[in-house]
Amino acid sequence: MRFLHTSDWHLGRSLYGQKRYEQFEAFLDWLLKVIEEENVDTLLICGDIFDTTLPSNRSQRLYYNFLSKNTASHTIIIGGNHDSPTFLEASKELLQAMNITVIGSARNDPEQEVITLYNEKGKAEAIIAAVPYLRDKDIRLVESGESADEKNRKITSGIREHYEQVCTIALNTREELMKNSCSYIPIIATGHLFTAGGKTTEDDGVRDLYVGSLAHINEQSFPDCIDYLALGHLHISQMVGGKEHFRYSGSPIPMGFGEADQTKKINIVSFEDSAMNIEQLSIPSFRKLLKIDGSLDEITQKIAEAAIDSPEAWIEIEYTKGEMIPDLREKIEEIMKNTSLSLLRIKNRVTMNRYLQQSQKAETLDELDVNEVFERLLHTTGFDEEEKKELRDSFKEIIISMQEDDTNAM
Repeated sequence: MRFLHTSDWHLGRSLYGQKRYEQFEAFLDWLLKVIEEENVDTLLICGDIFDTTLPSNRSQRLYYNFLSKNTASHTIIIGGNHDSPTFLEASKELLQAMNITVIGSARNDPEQEVITLYNEKGKAEAIIAAVPYLRDKDIRLVESGESADEKNRKITSGIREHYEQVCTIALNTREELMKNSCSYIPIIATGHLFTAGGKTTEDDGVRDLYVGSLAHINEQSFPDCIDYLALGHLHISQMVGGKEHFRYSGSPIPMGFGEADQTKKINIVSFEDSAMNIEQLSIPSFRKLLKIDGSLDEITQKIAEAAIDSPEAWIEIEYTKGEMIPDLREKIEEIMKNTSLSLLRIKNRVTMNRYLQQSQKAETLDELDVNEVFERLLHTTGFDEEEKKELRDSFKEIIISMQEDDTNAM
């Protein structure tokens, strides 16, 4: 049986105001060809299918058009932290008729997260421990007066216990099935979480999932019976703790300019009895992202090179050295006017550094994120460092709770 592991599509995500639907559509068309050409039996989509809990109509069309054309015998879709469980599961009965299983959120009965896959002859070929993104409320009971460390320990313990429960059921199912079969039946587990040591990049949009770093799970937290662990959430394709069979597939297109130089990948996993083979396929670039920095002369030279090498690229420019140039944007737009390059963002590091040395009085909220605003507020208070830490944790918990709110659950 051959599995294709992908995640973090983030359908509908824009980049500095630029819509990216053509790039998402190109990726999905490419993926359909891979599924057919590689004879993929089971497709695993490990969360963050959409970028928001209220996806646009065009994002939904991309999703359903893809599923209607998908030729994999089985498809397993789990919810991520960006997804609305209610929205994902609204069509699950209809999709079930197409051998597409959707698990948007954790089940009260962990047995419902265990899926046995059969071939056309009715023979069991794999067992999926389909664990979705585990929300705070799924894995711990809130008690008044808890410290941040106590919350973290409960979250970590809750995640481990959930995987133990689901994988124990999967293991028992395998043992029962193999009484009547001489062929090995692999257990494939899914997940959408942040593991310890996971790699991220600047501006990739990866959100914190829980309060505190203790909730970052390590490779020892997952049961030994797992033959392959298919994870989502981190956008860089990578292994977990050096384990060959514990992997993130990563996002299919760069989410920000911090990922501009990455080669995006999908994983194809095949089993011959207990022997596993993992093949990584590189995803084509559907729109080149380029980061250009330096002095104005250096930027001018790099723009000229980009216009030849990547004429349709989207560009982020950071002016890092030289004299202050008040009309920097106008000068760069003039340099680029006879090219097909698209300028998405300019960062004037020279002006920013000079400005920060002088004053912060003219700063606007548009230049700060919510955490930076909260930090500025903390600096105006008389709280000591321990009190500030508790306030930061509480604020972070509120923000995560707001992000997890399923606005479709009415």
